Amino acid sequence: MERISANELMAGLEKGKPVPAILLLGEEPYLRDSCRTLLIERYVPEAARPWAVSRYSAEGGETQAALEQAQTMAMLSPVQLVFLEDAEAIEGLGEKNREEAVEQLTEYLEDPAPFTVLVIEATQLDQRMKWGKLLMGKALVVECGLGESLNERQAAAAALARAMAKEQGVEFERGAAEDLAEFVAADLMRLKTEIDKLATYAAGRKQIRREDVSALVVSEKTTTVWELADLLATRQGKKALEFLDRLLREGEEPLQMLGAITWMYRKLIEASEVRGVTNGWQAARALGMRPEQAELALQSARKIPKTHLLAGLGALQRADDRLKGGREDARAVMEFLVTELTCFEAKAAQG
Repeated sequence: MERISANELMAGLEKGKPVPAILLLGEEPYLRDSCRTLLIERYVPEAARPWAVSRYSAEGGETQAALEQAQTMAMLSPVQLVFLEDAEAIEGLGEKNREEAVEQLTEYLEDPAPFTVLVIEATQLDQRMKWGKLLMGKALVVECGLGESLNERQAAAAALARAMAKEQGVEFERGAAEDLAEFVAADLMRLKTEIDKLATYAAGRKQIRREDVSALVVSEKTTTVWELADLLATRQGKKALEFLDRLLREGEEPLQMLGAITWMYRKLIEASEVRGVTNGWQAARALGMRPEQAELALQSARKIPKTHLLAGLGALQRADDRLKGGREDARAVMEFLVTELTCFEAKAAQG
């Protein structure tokens, strides 16, 4: 069946009749929460929601109960929503139980209840298996992810940031939404929190500037990021690994650290292209950063060739892919990344 984005679902809910079955597919909790909220607001009157909105978990063995509910008319609402979460758990069942689940859902979808929208949720599905093939073929698939690559996720998060800001009555100046998306590692829940804070701060002028993002969001990690930048620039691999170990022991999240380092590298590339600037105050205007941050960016950019900064972005992309894959130890991925980034600079010094 058709595959659409979460934004397309939001735009198309007013058109046509309810769809018998919808698959929310993807790992992004913010998008899935948004889709749930919109579906409920569109189809079920507020007074009827205690009776006409129900939730079940396939991981909890409630698939059959969800399908039975889907065939039972709800009170006080012409349409009910039945959510079946953790649908990927079906793939891990024994063959007999998995076949039963496929048979039950197939039977339901052949003659779906006209008063029910069945919403099935999964972070990912193996489309080679019957369960995955059935859902992908029979349900309206709504993509609740930001994309596979780091650049895709950053671009999608920046677009959503601009939409969120517009809802708050403000807008981003050029480059500010991208800075924010990079720094929060395209974490939409955190993105929303930071935009709430930025919108309040910028309400008087109705615009969120790059220096606002730098001051209110990046300031939480400024010392950390630029201290690491100096260690990389001066080729102190051992100290950089010790520094990473301390951050991880203190509870820093690898993906957020990766987002901060990516932001830092992009700022270093911008700083390497700045001409005729001799101090932090001048650089601040060019880079959209606070003067002390801009001065650090200029100093580090002078020590690292631009070719190595660009190569570093490639290493960051690979590390992001490995972390998102979830199959490798996060600490090992980050240690390899720091070693790789330090190695670039050691090679530059030897050259």
